[in-house]
Parts: sequence; C-alpha cells; structure tokens
Amino acid sequence: MRPFLRGCLAAAAASLLLAGCSGGGPAPHEKPAAPVSRKPVPRPTPTWNAHPASIAALGDSITRGFDACSLLADCPEVSWVTGTRSQVDSIAGRVLSATGIAANSWNLAKSGARMSDLPDQAAAAAAKKPSLVTVLMGSNDACRDSADDMTPVADFRADFTRAMAGLHTALPKSQVFVASIPDLKRLWEVGKENPLGKQIWKLGICPSMLRDADSVSESAQTRRDAVRARVVAYNRVLKEVCAKYEHCRYDGGAVFDYRFTSDELSSWDWFHPNAQGQAQLARILYTAAFAKP
Repeated sequence: MRPFLRGCLAAAAASLLLAGCSGGGPAPHEKPAAPVSRKPVPRPTPTWNAHPASIAALGDSITRGFDACSLLADCPEVSWVTGTRSQVDSIAGRVLSATGIAANSWNLAKSGARMSDLPDQAAAAAAKKPSLVTVLMGSNDACRDSADDMTPVADFRADFTRAMAGLHTALPKSQVFVASIPDLKRLWEVGKENPLGKQIWKLGICPSMLRDADSVSESAQTRRDAVRARVVAYNRVLKEVCAKYEHCRYDGGAVFDYRFTSDELSSWDWFHPNAQGQAQLARILYTAAFAKP
C-alpha cells in the first residue's frame, strides 16, 4: 500500500486530520508550502587580509633582485616583495611600516632555485610564522641547457603540491600569494634587439630560450615555442594547485601577461628585471594580491 494512502486510512480510523487526506492539497485558506531548494549553498569567499603583519618571500633570482644593481650579484633591496628602496615601492613597503620591513619580512628566495627547491624554502618560511607567504618560482625549470632538459610538468606539479601542503599544514591561517612565471619568449623578443645583450646571452643565460638569439630557423622557433608552452603549462599548475586552498591566491597570470620593455631589463644581462622592472612587478603584484577577487 502506498505510504500516502496508508497514512490517510490511519488518520481516518482515528478520526483525526480528515481534511488532510482529501488529496494532499493545502487546507482552505492555507498557503502552499514554499518549494525546498536543492541547490548547494556556496562556500563564502575567505577573507583576505590586505594588511599582513609579516611577509616571507620564496622564489628564485627574480625575487632576489639578481643583476638589478651590479653584475652577477643579488640585490634584495630592490626586490618586488621585500625591497627597501623607495623607487621600487615593494609590497612589504606598502603593507608594513617603514621600520617594520627589515624586522617583519624575510627574503628566503635563492638565485638559481627550481620548483624542487620550494618545499625546503616553504619549511624555512614556516619557521618564521609569517602572515603572508609569496611565491614566484619556475623560470629556472624552463631555463635549461635545452628544451629536452626542462622539468617535466608532472614533477613540477608534485613539487609545488608538496610545498603548498607543507605551508598550509604548518601555517593554516597564513595567506599564500602565488605569482605566475614571466613569458620568457617576451624577454627574448625584447633583449634580442640589443647587440650587447645577445653577446652576454652566449655566456649561458637561459639557453633553452636565448641560444642562437638571431636564428629564424624552424628548429629555433620550434624550440622557443616549446619553452613558452612549458611555461604556460607550469602556470596552469600554479593556478590549479593554489585553487585547492582557501587561503591561497593566484595572480591570474598578471606577471606572464606583462609586456616588459628594454628599459625594465638589467643592463648586465638583458634578461632579469632591473630596479624599474622590479617596481613594475611590485605594482602589478600588489594589485593582484590585494584587489578583491
């Protein structure tokens, strides 16, 4: 017997609620019940603190300001994230007090670092207990002796995933801001117009992209396109893994999309950002980090 009819008969036998068994409709003068929504309730967007109390910067030579001030040397004072020079207007300079930059920010990046080094940098950051961790890393995974030597995407994903898991386990309330990898082909397009720069590139700077800078052969163009495609794939990994954590924010491709000019590249190697380039990174990444999602 149907549950509905069984309920009606039982009610009739007890002489109760007879009107309610007439056909399942509402009683006279009674408004129909509102339909129950079956749509999932969206999870609220996590609060993003625009005024972190401390910052730890992870990454490679870009975050260290390599070749920005002098040849073959780091220059963290012009770093886009922890720099102290006013001309750069770093993220730390924007969100921390002038006296708090040195005391409450740590540049833990290492020139030459690849994604496989990020878990160790993340562990070092966790020991500082910062309220914000920034990550800009991956260029060196694409800048290898040849395109065949580039870090496989699966390995890149595994290393980044391990670093993010470690950070969020050790610092569950800290924010993590992940910047995209620059478009290395754009840097080649700009730097190849400088005769001195091309001579310096022959010393071995990012050979997978910059070797034979003037060559228009099909093999050279195919190689450059392969490097660019790998950077695009790396950035996709950064976006996807970051999205799994509520306190992680990706820059949306802001660094990759930025069109660096020759005025923003180091006059020592025509590849790394100079102080002006670091200032541009600070500007676009501050906007990406602290603008409303």
